[in-house]
Amino acid sequence: MINMKHYEEEPVVQIVTFAGIEPVKSVDIQHGIEMVQDVSLQLIAELGRTKLPVKDIIRLNEGAVIELDKVADEPIELIVDNKVIARGEVVSIDDYFGIRITEIIAGSL
Repeated sequence: MINMKHYEEEPVVQIVTFAGIEPVKSVDIQHGIEMVQDVSLQLIAELGRTKLPVKDIIRLNEGAVIELDKVADEPIELIVDNKVIARGEVVSIDDYFGIRITEIIAGSL
């Protein structure tokens, strides 16, 4: 039940005005891109995939070979945020592996 007060006099009603709102200035797109250029993202180079039952994973040891779902000369995929952005091939640079990008996926960047 709502408790309502009984007024002897009629309440005074006033119109309230608010200060004007200034429009937001548009942001220069180049400036916006510059703001995120130093943001780090995780880049995944996926050589291939496979599924193994837990019993086989437990038996893995040094020297074990796992067969992947890709042929040796197929390009590997470069993935950012679960999206393939490029494909490339594995290269050896001194004692390190690298990736030579051979294809940028249209619309990914």
